[in-house]
Amino acid sequence: MHQTQEKTLIYLFNFLFLFAFLLMQATPSQAQNKTLLDHVPKNLADDKKNNFFTVVIENDLFGKGTDQNYTSGVRATYFDVNASFPDVAHKIAELTPTFSINQTSSVFYSLGQNLYTPDDISQVTQDPNDRPWAAYLYASIGMASLTDNHIDELEAAIGVVGPWALGEQTQKFIHSHVSDSPTPHGWRNQLKNEPTLNLAWQRRWPEFWSKAAYGLRLSASPFFGISLGNVHTFANTGFSVRLRPASEMWQDMPARVRPAMPGTGFFEIPEKKWSWFLFGGVDGRAVARNIFLDGNSFRSSHDIDKRYFVGDANIGLALTYDQFRISYTLNHRTKEFKGQDDPDLFGAITLNYRF
Repeated sequence: MHQTQEKTLIYLFNFLFLFAFLLMQATPSQAQNKTLLDHVPKNLADDKKNNFFTVVIENDLFGKGTDQNYTSGVRATYFDVNASFPDVAHKIAELTPTFSINQTSSVFYSLGQNLYTPDDISQVTQDPNDRPWAAYLYASIGMASLTDNHIDELEAAIGVVGPWALGEQTQKFIHSHVSDSPTPHGWRNQLKNEPTLNLAWQRRWPEFWSKAAYGLRLSASPFFGISLGNVHTFANTGFSVRLRPASEMWQDMPARVRPAMPGTGFFEIPEKKWSWFLFGGVDGRAVARNIFLDGNSFRSSHDIDKRYFVGDANIGLALTYDQFRISYTLNHRTKEFKGQDDPDLFGAITLNYRF
């Protein structure tokens, strides 16, 4: 990564942390004193165009233009708003503090694939001082619900790491037929096949702090969460900020590939057909396990000494036209393992269609 890019992102990272500190000194917005359920858009209770479909493509080619570390992530999600919940879902809700199933509760289903490679993808042998080659293929089901002044998200994912995750086939196809990039030669060194199970929960306060002026609204949303499983085990916290037209409260952060800033991707269909919002944020994680660095759980494999604290800082823009929304997020991720040459810089493109 060029030094100018790195310095710019460090300045952004520091600015967002300073902004978070100032927020903690401020008085929470009126929305904290009045339940957010009172502000749920009327069309959420209608049968028209409530559900939405999201496709997220994350790639380092959209950031610093290389193939290394977290090189690619793709996730497709169907969000069923006002879904009918089975009895087991109500039991889970009862076990989650202050989580309730109400008129805002939704179910979402996702399919995804992540790819991880060392710096030099032309090298046939595994570099002992670099991260393992790895691919992750998964399916997940989750719930999201607005209760009082916070949004809870619960998600369970099952999948596989290793050759069954089809990372080699995917990267070689993309490099040959889409990006015209060099052929990767080291996939024979990837992590071995391993079934995976991961559970994640996160909570955020969408309007913890909010200020409207000149037809615009600036708001900040702190969050924290936890992830448990043989893929990722970590605790995280941070905050996001949004700048949007004051008349449009419900423009949620774009959905991303985990681990990432929280966001369902929900958006209101604009009265004037089109709309926009700017967003950014920081996320810090205390990492106990990362299979893509620690290696296989039950079999011998290559591993590397990970860093136990990792941070993300991002900034982005979303544009909405009628039932469609597209967003771009630029994400800076601090070094994840000892000996890593540079932090990661990758971009995410998120496409939403509401129907």
